[in-house]
Amino acid sequence: MLRERLLGTAVVALVVCGIYQPAYAVSSARDLDTVGAPIRPGTTDAVISKALDQISAKEIEQTVKTLVAFHTRSTLSSMEQDLPAGQGINAAADWIEAEFKRYSAECGGCLEVKRDVFTEAAQTRIPKPTTLTNVYAILRGSDPAQAKRMYLVTGHYDSRNSDTLDARGEAPGANDDASGVAVSLACAHALSRLKPAATLVFVTVAGEEQGLNGSRHLAKLAKSEGWQLEGVLNNDIVGGNTTPGDRLQDKWVVRVFSEGIPATATAEQAKQVDSLGYSSDSPSRELARTVLEVGATYGGKFRPLLEFRRDRFLRGGDHTSFNQEGFAAVRFTEWREDFNHQHQNPRTENGVEYGDLLKFVDFGYVTQVARLNAATLATLASAPPPPTNPRLITTNLDNNTTLEWDSEAAAAGVRYEVVWRDLAAPQWERSLSVTDKKATLPVSKDNVIFAVRSVDAAGHRSLTVVPAPQLPQR
Repeated sequence: MLRERLLGTAVVALVVCGIYQPAYAVSSARDLDTVGAPIRPGTTDAVISKALDQISAKEIEQTVKTLVAFHTRSTLSSMEQDLPAGQGINAAADWIEAEFKRYSAECGGCLEVKRDVFTEAAQTRIPKPTTLTNVYAILRGSDPAQAKRMYLVTGHYDSRNSDTLDARGEAPGANDDASGVAVSLACAHALSRLKPAATLVFVTVAGEEQGLNGSRHLAKLAKSEGWQLEGVLNNDIVGGNTTPGDRLQDKWVVRVFSEGIPATATAEQAKQVDSLGYSSDSPSRELARTVLEVGATYGGKFRPLLEFRRDRFLRGGDHTSFNQEGFAAVRFTEWREDFNHQHQNPRTENGVEYGDLLKFVDFGYVTQVARLNAATLATLASAPPPPTNPRLITTNLDNNTTLEWDSEAAAAGVRYEVVWRDLAAPQWERSLSVTDKKATLPVSKDNVIFAVRSVDAAGHRSLTVVPAPQLPQR
């Protein structure tokens, strides 16, 4: 053993001195780089860009100010009968519904405005049966063949202070989560002017602070009604908290959290995901990667940052409700939260100001988050459907890789992109454009992750899907 260590040390010394060059150092070429081209930002759609320009910081500010002015939006306040006029969550729900209807009137009735009203039984954070209301608007897809496909954006309009059970105390909820509601409303207002092929759903939910009750009910409704929900964007605490003296906040980044192994995976499915190296390729993770690419196309200096975790450490949000029903869903959250301005009674103690107050929200930051959400929704709703049943052929034991897939994309001009990345890479690195539903690449499947997506003539890219192994017939 000592002899082997000495020999190893000697080899390292020779390499450092340049005397010995091992075979692997002769060439830096990788087979994954021998075909295709590096991934580039997508093609900018002038119609989408024009819609994004309609999202303004002034509109965002007005939305957040209005929501804060309800004093409390505690979910429990829905059962209070003697609140002053214009206070409480019911008044907030009425205002949100009126805003959706106003947008719809501007576009000739293009939005279907709905209320999802239900009673939640008594539980830990709900002391008695309580009425909850989710308010949402649907922009139906313009293509009858694609309208069943749906993408959804959401934020929660309920708020809380230091006591989750306080139904009457001041709970402004400016950042958590009037900021997220402002994103949903801004997306509805801007994108209602478009006619995307697929359907868009703009949502505000209640009950998040009591235990994700509103989103859980809506996700179960979507599942029971058979919504073909291909992606959910949840915005929660996207106000770009502005605390004097905080030099660590990054106003050019928004975190995008996504689950790895799907919440609905069985033990056997989770085992297969791990064995294939697909633990970072769930539908939610692919949705997050799409947000990253859309950000590169439309975001400028402002950018999403992939967080390979379902949510912040030991915490959760409304996207989890959709994950648990089998839908791809991600969460947007500002780079650095200030916990003095979350879940706190407004007050000043020892010179420190507490409370989720309007003064700590950066409306320009929220505007950037809204534009990123809107660009992602519009791009995916304009793109052809993702390929179906992608499979990686394993008949031959060699260093080539053959992929096949099916597709519903029958429109003229639709092509496909095979994309791949090094096993340790966080995002797609290279792509190959093909017109057939099959491709063989001189790249070893042992060293990379492959996926495939659809692309239309205008350059709109669908979500990527990874292939399952197709084993030889016996």
